[in-house]
Amino acid sequence: MSEGPTRGLSGGVNQSGVRDYNERLLLTLLQRGGACAGSELARQSGLSPQTVSIILREMETDGLLKRGAPQRGKVGKPSIPMMLDPDGVFSFGLKIGRRSCDVVLADFTGSIRDRRSMTYPYPLPEQVFGFLETAMADMTAGLAPELRSRICGLGVAMPFELWRWDVAGSAQAGSAQGEETQGEDFLSWKGVDVPAVVARFSDLPVIVGNDATAACRAEHMYGRGKEFSDYAYFFVGVFVGGGIVLNNSVYEGAHGNAGALGSLRTSGPQGESLQLIDTASIHLLEARLVEANLDPVSLWQMPQDWEPYVRYVEPWIGRTAQELARAALSTCAVIDFEAILIDGGFPAQVRTSLVARTRRYLEDLDMRGMHRPRIEEGAVGGNARAIGATTIPLLNRFFLDSNARNSAF
Repeated sequence: MSEGPTRGLSGGVNQSGVRDYNERLLLTLLQRGGACAGSELARQSGLSPQTVSIILREMETDGLLKRGAPQRGKVGKPSIPMMLDPDGVFSFGLKIGRRSCDVVLADFTGSIRDRRSMTYPYPLPEQVFGFLETAMADMTAGLAPELRSRICGLGVAMPFELWRWDVAGSAQAGSAQGEETQGEDFLSWKGVDVPAVVARFSDLPVIVGNDATAACRAEHMYGRGKEFSDYAYFFVGVFVGGGIVLNNSVYEGAHGNAGALGSLRTSGPQGESLQLIDTASIHLLEARLVEANLDPVSLWQMPQDWEPYVRYVEPWIGRTAQELARAALSTCAVIDFEAILIDGGFPAQVRTSLVARTRRYLEDLDMRGMHRPRIEEGAVGGNARAIGATTIPLLNRFFLDSNARNSAF
């Protein structure tokens, strides 16, 4: 029923390897819908009740599933719902951002069990991977010994062609930190073989993906993405990015860079051609704080508190909302999305205000020939990219995702 063992793993995960299609189908139904009885899983999956019963028993033996409390109906035997066992599988996620990196350890239900963060003026490979090695060792040691063998892999979420982002970063965000980005150092990311570097200190499987797509995946699996079949997702970070969901599945595209919404065209005050990253990103707020002789480092620290910057945050929200409304219009002109979900690396109250303003601006735009999408808040928050990174190994081995590429870009 399953493939052979995976190097470096043992216990239930090792016995199961990469699950076969029917197993992954049932696991996906349980992940998306929550605890469910075998009879209902058979109805949803189209598999026979006997086949479902056999698979569920095997996955319970493997430690992937556990039983809920019996539910009694009016007649017959009580049904016993099955659910994902949080301790069944663990995965690491690394988010490499322009101002910070995060390493998280998540369980099978997506809950964060441990987290480490580091901020910097700009990322360099040696610094990031040294931090990752230490963080993974500490977090693994913090798990109960019997659970350590259930770590299935490491997902890495990073910007597409990270070395190319130095131009905007050094001119605005880099100087905001009081340092100029060293071009040659930043270019050291070009050609870095992330799995090969990680293999120097870990034998876990490593898969790399786009950071904004990872955030979209986190929202789709653990946030409000379950409410919609087709939607566009904007994540406002140092540079805004995004993701696309079609037919209940995150779409990555031919090169793993679908939903590169930060590259959408817009215009500046003088009519000059710009990208959305130039007009709807947090680096603009960061630069404004520096101009006011304020230290912007708190923008990237957890827990987030932007209250000291409220005087500068309000106008930034207004400009960003205008740009997101225009971007939503452009995006929906290509695909008739049900909704536009907006999240980012900011406090929840900032997100609420940004979404409300975006809704109002969209109402004033010319949408002839188009259906107006719902503009909604995301629910995962600033950890979305790191949490999304943890989903990459899970999708590679345990869940179904018809659009996933499961490879490094």
